[in-house]
Amino acid sequence: MTDETAPPRIEILLVGMNGDLRGKQIPLEAEKKVWDGAVRLPSSTQSLDIWGDDNDDITGLSLTIGDPDGVCIPDRRSLAPMPWAPEGSRQVLSTMHELDGTPSFMDPRAILAAMLKRYEDRGLTPVVATELEFYVVEDDWRETGKPRPPERLTWRGEPNGFQLYDMSAVDALDGYLQTVRSWAKAQGLPADATTAEFGPGQFEINLLHRPDALAAADDCIYLKRIAEQAARKHGLKSTCMAKPYAEHAGSGLHVHASVIDSAGNNVLDAKGGDPVRLKSICAGMLNTMREAQLVFAPFANSYRRFQSGSFAPVDIDWGPGHRGTAVRIPEKDGPGARVEHRVAGADANPYLLLTAILGGMLLGLDETLDPGPATEPGKPAQGSRRLTHDFLTAVEDFAASPFIADTFGEQYRALYADTKRKEAITYLRTVSDFDYRTYLPRI
Repeated sequence: MTDETAPPRIEILLVGMNGDLRGKQIPLEAEKKVWDGAVRLPSSTQSLDIWGDDNDDITGLSLTIGDPDGVCIPDRRSLAPMPWAPEGSRQVLSTMHELDGTPSFMDPRAILAAMLKRYEDRGLTPVVATELEFYVVEDDWRETGKPRPPERLTWRGEPNGFQLYDMSAVDALDGYLQTVRSWAKAQGLPADATTAEFGPGQFEINLLHRPDALAAADDCIYLKRIAEQAARKHGLKSTCMAKPYAEHAGSGLHVHASVIDSAGNNVLDAKGGDPVRLKSICAGMLNTMREAQLVFAPFANSYRRFQSGSFAPVDIDWGPGHRGTAVRIPEKDGPGARVEHRVAGADANPYLLLTAILGGMLLGLDETLDPGPATEPGKPAQGSRRLTHDFLTAVEDFAASPFIADTFGEQYRALYADTKRKEAITYLRTVSDFDYRTYLPRI
């Protein structure tokens, strides 16, 4: 709970590799140092793995080189109030810079900004929107070691069944959802519809399109924080784990994207004809999807989401209006012509996610590519490759990819792959309760 007597503050935030927020709390009377670029953190802050380890033995980016400072340069556009903190408190996102003034190769915001510069050089602007799914669970997870649905959505401890679009589920958690919407409005987030999804306590919030992909990623990261802080206020917890329950639906982070030219025209508009450019950018995304899957599914748990018969894609395919495909074309004509990328889990880092998607799209804008036959409703994908179900395979595909090196930079490709390889190997070396329950009595 907020200490009502605490003084207001400003928080300057960095987005880490895993989409986590790190930074400093600064009293408002010392706010000037934020805008003067006087806030520093070790550059290695951007190399921390999911456990918070800088992995200097792997990367050589911490103590090996003296753990040098970087400079946190705030983006004033992201300045927003923190309704959960003492009145007057604010937060601002920043980008890590080296002491010589260059953006850090490790900073996810800087990586996305570099991709947007490629579009700018072509006279193009991506327009993107995100749809975030997440679960709300009871706040006893630290004691029980596992999540459980909010009690208001259960009967004798069991979920009441599927809750897709169920307004009674929305009503049951109305206080929490109203807080989320109120705080999103206070922060100026373009939040649109809120819907109940399949799983007990699972919700989706749509953010409207932005002609600024960096701002769209900022919106998404702020929405995740709002969901978390609002849950805390209501004695709950939110989670963006891709698959928190084995028996219930996973959570995705879908991205809608189009591209406008300098005159504001949607360059993907098929004008009633064959959507050649739409199909070409689909091909660009499909051709790079396996290489970029580690960005879309960045953790061991992420791979539990890719299951046949679910809405999480397993085939590398596309289709108009088909919600089972990896890439969907919701509309091919007019200003609303766009693609929907449906692969990423809610656990994806939105900055790295948009970088990978826009990088694939750029291939389809620079050339005319063929995505192959569309997947039709009710029919299996024709001759498509499949996404991997294996974390370590995704790491090695990422590490060997020239596309990833070009899109993210060779240094970041190595850093990300080496860090995730450690995580994947740690996961494989961990003997789980499943192993004991299944094999110990029988083998």
